[in-house]
Amino acid sequence: MPQFSVTLAKIAQESNLTTVYTAKDLSEVKVVTAEVYRPGIFLAGYYQYFDRTRIQIIGLTELSYLQELELDVRRAHVEKLFSFAPPAIILTRGLEPLPEMLEFAKKYGVALLRSAEMTSPMMSSLITTLNTELAPRITRHGVLVEVAGEGMLILGDSGVGKSETAIELVKRGHRLVADDAVELRKVSSHKIMGMAPANIRHFIELRGIGIINVARLFGAGAVKNSVEVEMVVELEPWERTKNYDRTGLEMNTYDILGVSVPSMLIPVMAGRNLAVILETAAINNRQKEMGYNAAQELLNSLGLQGDVGIGL
Repeated sequence: MPQFSVTLAKIAQESNLTTVYTAKDLSEVKVVTAEVYRPGIFLAGYYQYFDRTRIQIIGLTELSYLQELELDVRRAHVEKLFSFAPPAIILTRGLEPLPEMLEFAKKYGVALLRSAEMTSPMMSSLITTLNTELAPRITRHGVLVEVAGEGMLILGDSGVGKSETAIELVKRGHRLVADDAVELRKVSSHKIMGMAPANIRHFIELRGIGIINVARLFGAGAVKNSVEVEMVVELEPWERTKNYDRTGLEMNTYDILGVSVPSMLIPVMAGRNLAVILETAAINNRQKEMGYNAAQELLNSLGLQGDVGIGL
């Protein structure tokens, strides 16, 4: 899988970082590692297993420790840190850098940044940004909408009605995330985030009408930049000889980058209101996430626990 990168300029913008010193424009500095590091043990003189690709965070604890060291010892440890040329060194709490930090930042060309936030909240925000920007990703042909708070990826052959259904859902108060090309990112071992490529964001194609801008046509509340994919719906033309799930007891999943996402197959035919069906599916999926299953409750009330072969 290809290695992704994000510029230091985007990280600085997302995390509200200010520049103390940089040898070159932050847009030219690439970060390729989602992990960050507080170099306390490094500044104490242990230099093994240091990952120079990580952004380094210096908070009040590290700075106070350095200020207690003899000047020569402090300079040696600080220079060693900067000599590894990490992508950036960030001071938190709005702390002022030591004079030798500025000296060695200029000597080794290391970006020195500052955050007004406390160390832990800043690190949490930074890691979230890095995990999103550097996540493994794929692009799928489909439509991504947020329905009743549930991120729903709609898949199906071209012309089956994905975009038309999305517009109907938008008119019913839900939000469009992406049409045609959906970028899916694995931001953790169990979480997939979906978004639209920047150049087609908020646009949707409707056959017979053409391209429309949903944000302009229906307002900013009708769109969203990203959402967690919590269910996948596959649309297909109705086949009368095919047996479709009628109880909802079976748990089907769709694999996205190794993450199993709940899925369902919805048959399409004239007269079916897909928007209402998908809206109901999203709400029902949320109920299942909260521990309630209507089909199971019905079976229990009929004394047929575990009998998935019931015909309803």
